[in-house]
Amino acid sequence: MPVLGVCSLKGGVGKTSVTLGLASAAMTAGMRTLVVDLDPQADTTLALGATGAAAQDVAAVLDNPARYVVDSAIAASSWDPDLLEVLMGSADSVRHDGPTYEHRLHNLSTALSTLDEYDLVLVDCPPSLGGLTRQGLTACSRALVVTEPGLFSVTAAARAFQAIDTLRRGPAPALQPLGVVVNRVRARSSEQTYRQQELEGMFGPLILSPVIPERAAMQQAQGAGRAIHDWPGASATELAEGFDALLARAVRAMSET
Repeated sequence: MPVLGVCSLKGGVGKTSVTLGLASAAMTAGMRTLVVDLDPQADTTLALGATGAAAQDVAAVLDNPARYVVDSAIAASSWDPDLLEVLMGSADSVRHDGPTYEHRLHNLSTALSTLDEYDLVLVDCPPSLGGLTRQGLTACSRALVVTEPGLFSVTAAARAFQAIDTLRRGPAPALQPLGVVVNRVRARSSEQTYRQQELEGMFGPLILSPVIPERAAMQQAQGAGRAIHDWPGASATELAEGFDALLARAVRAMSET
């Protein structure tokens, strides 16, 4: 079962929006998808319309990765209850975000190994390299790093790749970087253009195409509790096509694993 981690070591770059865009693309493609919300803010759970719809949450799964606990922590998304489900996030997961013993790093991986009914799993990691992100990436076959074309975001992307490499040489030998998605791109910003060139110089072919432009349609769709593929207008269509292309790249890469 392909498991894709979405990560960033800096907040505010739109990591959750990218996760939601990929979930929307997968749903539109008819893929049965599970989104794992590891961020204690649980914004992905809220945006997918799954709040309060399960008896337990991801914190309970990290305590005990048995199948019956996993089942009790999964809720259907209001976007499409048949195709899209959520392993519920919660503020309680923050207690798993400190130093993590090596044997506990595999708890999420163990939990996901009990599932075989999904075509895709998306893991939305917190914007830091704590225990939650380490557990999340250890469960993944590919990691997608989200950044935006700004100074601090560029350096954070470099740190994210270092973290992925450290996990590969330790508890997650199967983990591979998928690449960098550049989010919230403004076409007429000279500073952003400079930072995009800097990213391309640092990461070369790991910069994924297309970049995701900054469009109000993303915030509008999220505010209405809707998938970007279901939101009207040319801007939403542009975003949807970008996420379709990123999803196709991810699925292709994970099928080669």
